[in-house]
Amino acid sequence: MKKCIYCKNSILAESVIDFCEPCGVGVWGKKMFDTIRSNMEEASETGNLVSTNMNPNFEENEGKKTYF
Repeated sequence: MKKCIYCKNSILAESVIDFCEPCGVGVWGKKMFDTIRSNMEEASETGNLVSTNMNPNFEENEGKKTYF
């Protein structure tokens, strides 16, 4: 399991988005949330989804994750 970036509730580790449905709908509205999720799932299925850590304070050296 992983955590929603907004409310920290648990979401499935397999989820292509890093937020839960209630938070996604609250931020973007139902229609846009459904579009985002659909596009992300499609990108994942076709191998076009790249997972990156966007934290500017994150660095990975020799397999070790370091936050500073």
